[in-house]
Amino acid sequence: MNITAELGQLSLQQQTRRVFLGRAGRSLGSVALTSLLNPELLRATETPAIPGNSRRGVIQPLHHPAKVTRVIWLTMAGGPSHLESFDFKPTLAKMDGRPMPESMTAGQQLAQLQGEKLVCWGPQTTFKRFGRCGAEITELFPHVGRIADELCIIRSMTTDAINHDPAHTFMNTGSQIVGRPSMGSWTTYGLGSDAADLPGFVVLVSQGGGRSPQPIATRQWSSGFLPSRFQGVQLRGRGDPVLYLSRPRGVTRGQEGDVVHAVNSLNKRHDDAVDDPEIAARIAQYEMAFQMQTSVPGLIDTTAEPQSIREIYGCTPGDGSFASNCLLARRLAERGVRFIQLYHRDWDHHNGLREYFPEKARETDRACAALVTDLRERGMLDETLVVWAGEFGRTPMAQTNKGSPGRDHHNKGFSIWLSGGGIQRGIRYGATDEFGYAAVENVVSVHDLHATLLHLLGINHARFTQKFQGLDARLTGVEMSKVVEGILL
Repeated sequence: MNITAELGQLSLQQQTRRVFLGRAGRSLGSVALTSLLNPELLRATETPAIPGNSRRGVIQPLHHPAKVTRVIWLTMAGGPSHLESFDFKPTLAKMDGRPMPESMTAGQQLAQLQGEKLVCWGPQTTFKRFGRCGAEITELFPHVGRIADELCIIRSMTTDAINHDPAHTFMNTGSQIVGRPSMGSWTTYGLGSDAADLPGFVVLVSQGGGRSPQPIATRQWSSGFLPSRFQGVQLRGRGDPVLYLSRPRGVTRGQEGDVVHAVNSLNKRHDDAVDDPEIAARIAQYEMAFQMQTSVPGLIDTTAEPQSIREIYGCTPGDGSFASNCLLARRLAERGVRFIQLYHRDWDHHNGLREYFPEKARETDRACAALVTDLRERGMLDETLVVWAGEFGRTPMAQTNKGSPGRDHHNKGFSIWLSGGGIQRGIRYGATDEFGYAAVENVVSVHDLHATLLHLLGINHARFTQKFQGLDARLTGVEMSKVVEGILL
């Protein structure tokens, strides 16, 4: 029997109870009631946004005018120390080697220092004032210092998690519970993407030298309970940019196109029978993968970029470095990708902070500044939000049980920076106490940061929900999250 005819014969048998009841509910009475309540719904309209279509999001129209159209999130994986980067503490320097005030730490959750003798450890880098704004930034970040007037430095970030994987999960999804959608997935689900032949959410991972790089789980860019079409796609700087994307030897593009068309035709018939959103997503993914076979190689090949641009970023084509990934991020943004997330691993400095922090600074400082500068000079910064953040900060207390001193995980106060459209530039927002231990002024939670990100994209975070397990789930959780108005233009 012809496989298409066979699938048609099975379609009635394969209808699920959910599909049957859903379709049965579309009665004339329902249509009549709908027409009375809202006649506009029965008029001819544009094709509605559907989960399998990445070009359009489910939020139509936007809740309010957007300030930016895309996000580039620079993740410093491992938790860079705010005390050696953007939050200079003279009092901590004076207290170096002396006991940490017990009144500040008593009953507090710590990671590996729980139960240990807590000793203050002063800043291990020199700070300098940069720009017209006079921001105090470590001298290890001279290039970022030169763009200080483009930055909004938040010195009062907090997070709920104190260990790496839960903290990454919380920063990415707004929950420590595994399986929730990542912020990139929420964004592309809500807004869609302007990239015709690339995913709307792209992830790039790099690693230099250092102490001991923490693993980055692919579920950090998962779509969770949203359609799988909106999960992040990892591009690799070396080897095949996307695993299993290349055609097998001896297979032409035309032959593979025939296979994709046939498979999608069968999937479409099956979807007509069972009405499963994941099948619609699968159809879109087959089509996208086919398109990416031609779009991705040209994207990854940066040899066409002027030598002057590669020098600004400090990268060599194909080296898989953070610098190359920053250049790729700009190229992805130019092609309409909505959410671009870079991970640079090995900021976990429990020991060897003096040795390894400068190394991480050299690997990232120049490229971060180059990305912001390049976007600005191309007229793209005003419609882009750039975020630099780790998953948490580090303790003001030394950790000395592993050789050369370092700092333990810390979630009560740390620093991040933002730059781009809708953000005030050349400002510092919030503050930690005189030891850099806890945020005490204009405290910003991860949920507040997510609410602000969505706000800049034209989305009211409280209205952007998805039914999951009987609840209206959202990126910003159930707490009283707020947009950080004090950093907005």
